[in-house]
Amino acid sequence: MKLSCGSSFVFLVLFLFAAQSVHVYAGSFHKDVQIHWGDGRGKVRDRDGKLLSLSLDKSSGSGFQSHQEFLYGKAEVQMKLVPGNSAGTVTTFYLKSPGTTWDEIDFEFLGNISGHPYTLHTNVYTKGSGDKEQQFHLWFDPTVNFHTYCITWNPQRIIFTVDGIPIREFKNSQSIGVPFPTSQPMRLYASLWEAEHWATRGGLEKTDWSKAPFTAFYRNYNVDGCVWANGKSSCPANSPWFTQQLDSNSQTRMKAVQSRYMVYNYCADKNRFPRGVPAECS
Repeated sequence: MKLSCGSSFVFLVLFLFAAQSVHVYAGSFHKDVQIHWGDGRGKVRDRDGKLLSLSLDKSSGSGFQSHQEFLYGKAEVQMKLVPGNSAGTVTTFYLKSPGTTWDEIDFEFLGNISGHPYTLHTNVYTKGSGDKEQQFHLWFDPTVNFHTYCITWNPQRIIFTVDGIPIREFKNSQSIGVPFPTSQPMRLYASLWEAEHWATRGGLEKTDWSKAPFTAFYRNYNVDGCVWANGKSSCPANSPWFTQQLDSNSQTRMKAVQSRYMVYNYCADKNRFPRGVPAECS
C-alpha cells in the first residue's frame, strides 16, 4: 500500500484507530511472574497484581520473568514507557530460552531525547542466531497512555501486534533452510536497562542520569500458551492462536503500518548482505 501525505495520512490514522479495540484478559503479576533482578526497583503496585513498574537508575535496572516456560503461545501486556528524555534506555517484553544456543522473540523499545520518537525494535533468534531486525516509529506517543503489545508464536509463524494491529509476521520457512524456533521452551521476560553505547542514534545520545530514576509501567499481563513441564508441553484446548494466520484485512493493515512507520528492515539492507538478502526475504 503506497501512502502519501494529506488525505492518505488521515485515512491511515482512522484506519488504524478503528482496529484498536483490544480486550486483554489479565493474569496476575503476584502469581504469574517473579521480579528476578533490580534489588527492589521492580514493584507490583496494586493488591490484585494487575500493575507493575520497573525502574532504572545509575546503579541498576530491573526486570521480571514468568514462572512457567512455554513451547508456543500468545503473550501480551499493556505498557506505558519512560516519558521525557529516555535516551540510552531500553524497555523490553520478550520470550527467551536459556543456554548459549537460545531462541528469542523480541519487543525492545529504544528511548530517545525529548521530542523525538521511540524506536520499536523487533527481532527473532533461533539457536543463538538473530540478525532479523525490523524497527518502527509508532503512530502514537507510547509514554502518555497504556498500549497493548502482543507476540503470537505458533508452529507456522510469529506475529507481532500493537493494539491489535499486526506490524510484523515472521513465517516458518524451515522448508527452505531458514531456522525457526520450534523445539526450545521459552519464558516471558520484561526489563528496563541502560544501553547508552548503542540504543539511541547508535550511542551518540547518552543517558541523562539527572532524570533518573526512569520508570516504565506494565499492566494486564497475560500468557495463553503450551506450558512446558516434565519434558513435554500441554496446550490449552481449542486455542485460536495455535493456528492463527493473517487474513487479507490483517495483511493490508500490516502493509500500511510497514509502509509508513517502518524505519529499518533487514530484508532491504543490501549493504549488510552484499551477497544477497536472507532466503526468507525473497
